[in-house]
Amino acid sequence: MIDLHRRNGRPLRIGHRGAAALAPENSLEALALAVELGCDLVEFDVHSVGGALVVVHDPPATADGLPALDDALDLVGATAAGVHLDLKAVNVAAEIAAALRRHDLVERTVVSSFRPATLRALHAVEPGIRLGRTYPQDRTGLVQRRILQPPARAIVRGLRRALPRRIARLLAGSRANAAVLYWEVVSEATVARCHALDVPVLAWTVDDPELLPWLDRMGVDGVITNDPRIFSG
Repeated sequence: MIDLHRRNGRPLRIGHRGAAALAPENSLEALALAVELGCDLVEFDVHSVGGALVVVHDPPATADGLPALDDALDLVGATAAGVHLDLKAVNVAAEIAAALRRHDLVERTVVSSFRPATLRALHAVEPGIRLGRTYPQDRTGLVQRRILQPPARAIVRGLRRALPRRIARLLAGSRANAAVLYWEVVSEATVARCHALDVPVLAWTVDDPELLPWLDRMGVDGVITNDPRIFSG
């Protein structure tokens, strides 16, 4: 099972949707760039479109022109990087497990989702896959909308305060053994609670290099970014 704890005294470097700031997100080009820029793991989204598992965040009507999951796994699997598969599709646990086995990547992959049932289903078909509980769920992207930032910030602050008390239940209810947390809900108390459970913490999505020292001091185990160049400063 892939080790998601800090390496050599630093958080893991994880390319979000490959290197989404430098190439079309979830494209094979972006995945390759993430590897080239030294990411420890390459993160990408997976949906089921017309019965095909494809790499995309928001599924179109057809899978035409989208990278197949097998192509993404083939690309990353040929490198030393790990796979962070953000599973958007539902009811595809057996297919995901089969694809990872086919590419001999079960031990090098973390699958994340905000859906507890998705993670429980994956654990049932392949207990060797590391599972990450994504939190919070933000379907509407409130935290990204400037006009709504004040109320959104208040909600996020409330989630941050409550999370140290809730994190153990969130993980246990998902059979997850990694916490994939929006960076603004991360706190020293939550990181300490996760580490007491031997659960690594991955923070998403961090594109401001000035946040890195703060997250590092809190002890997060990995930082997910659209632009892996932030790690070179």
